[in-house]
Amino acid sequence: MTEEYAAARYEDACALLPGRLRAAAMTIERGQKAAAEELRLRIGRPVYLSMPSGELALPQTRVGRGDLEQVLDRATEYSRYAAAETMRHGYLTAPGGFRIGLCGTALPLEGQNEGVRDISSLAIRIPRVQEGAALPVLPELLEDGRPLSALLLSPPGGGKTTLLRDLVRLLSQGSALAEPVRVALVDERGELAAVHRGRPQLEVGCHTDVMDGCPKALAVPMLLRAMTPQVIALDEVALDADVAAVCAAANCGVALLATVHAASLPELEGRPVGRALLRCGVFRRAVLISGRGSGRQVRVERLP
Repeated sequence: MTEEYAAARYEDACALLPGRLRAAAMTIERGQKAAAEELRLRIGRPVYLSMPSGELALPQTRVGRGDLEQVLDRATEYSRYAAAETMRHGYLTAPGGFRIGLCGTALPLEGQNEGVRDISSLAIRIPRVQEGAALPVLPELLEDGRPLSALLLSPPGGGKTTLLRDLVRLLSQGSALAEPVRVALVDERGELAAVHRGRPQLEVGCHTDVMDGCPKALAVPMLLRAMTPQVIALDEVALDADVAAVCAAANCGVALLATVHAASLPELEGRPVGRALLRCGVFRRAVLISGRGSGRQVRVERLP
């Protein structure tokens, strides 16, 4: 990924901002644009950029309620009803694949949230496709040209989603190492493919079918019945129901790729969901990601 591309993605995200905020956000140097991970808008506060080193405030950018409303209008192309379902869960996906997290007053009803009103803050995530990011580990995730089930581990923000997205792309389109396979991608929170009105905004391969916005425990059996995948990919397995769905899929002869928050295998083993994932016997490899930015390192370990 070049600095020019990374900075251009930042500038595309800034197009969602009202004019005065966009003008201020565009004044930073290109290196900072390339490093920015999120734009954060909070009523009564300046716009903050989430950087690898922390949050950076943009001067003279006090955010008002009207600014948040303008961002939502632009992100939904002035049709908020079309994004009502995901907004109920606290986010929406804007054209270009920008995922916007919402915070405000929730509207709970019988254990479900019916929406968010009086929006008080927004987090505009800036996804960047890193084609080739998974090439160094791909050979270790294949056996006789067929994908092996693997867990991808890192702390939050460590690059699991970016690596998983590129693995899906490589397996789906094929490579010198393996023929293309059918991949079913469970994108519960819209971060992997960033589907907008039925079309993935981020490249996930030509033989990939995306189930967007559906809980993993529901999506996995649906995909097994309807799409006959050879590989199922899931982001952030965190619930007992997710583990049960993963185990059921493996028993159907499907390879699994899944990410989970953990800095190491011992840390994963120390959590109930992590222990269940390791002990179900599904996964053959663990991909461990450490460090950030230019210091990021990736290694693969065999699992018993």
